[in-house]
Amino acid sequence: MVTVPLELNTSEIRAERRVTFYHLNWLSYQQILQALGENNRAHLFYDRGTLEITMPLEEHEFYRELIGLFIRILVVELGLKIKSMGSTTLAREDLERGAEPDNAYYIQNQAKVLGKRINLTEDPPPDLVVEVDITHTDINKLALYARLGVPELWRFNGQIWRIYRLDKGVYQEGEFSPTFPLVPKTKLYEFLATAKEDEVRAEKNLRAWLVSQLAK
Repeated sequence: MVTVPLELNTSEIRAERRVTFYHLNWLSYQQILQALGENNRAHLFYDRGTLEITMPLEEHEFYRELIGLFIRILVVELGLKIKSMGSTTLAREDLERGAEPDNAYYIQNQAKVLGKRINLTEDPPPDLVVEVDITHTDINKLALYARLGVPELWRFNGQIWRIYRLDKGVYQEGEFSPTFPLVPKTKLYEFLATAKEDEVRAEKNLRAWLVSQLAK
């Protein structure tokens, strides 16, 4: 049983390609977003003049997909509701900040945004955002998402899963997810390690564990 962070030689990984631009105003950022369109694979992050464009590669997408599946299983087995946002652009012109996360979810606030096209000047931010960053990023994503008001942020670097809870405008790292307090960190590590060999078995094992915990 795997109960420790995954071992990974990140120097050999082709996980993301990144390019960063500086001194770009909000209008330029919006023009680039429009030029790339909604269906492009790149993720754009903008923070007061700095624009980072990230192109996720195979390793990045592997973890992104599986962490998304992990969350979906938790939601289903725990009887929760969810609105998935994927990499939808989360932008606030008044804050001069924008992000396209790997995944974003409304869970606690699902009912408030059901059937709506999200506008962050009127609607709450997603309850949970997931970022996979295996290679270095020039954007301070903790500060970015804190300013956007995201209550919970997960970050995974290919080895370590970090959980952050927003407290008075600042993220505090914790050992348990506020959204899924039943689930220890070891379960994600086990899930990912098993999924490298057999994704179906990883899903079955996680569902079985959740059922056993809920039956206690």
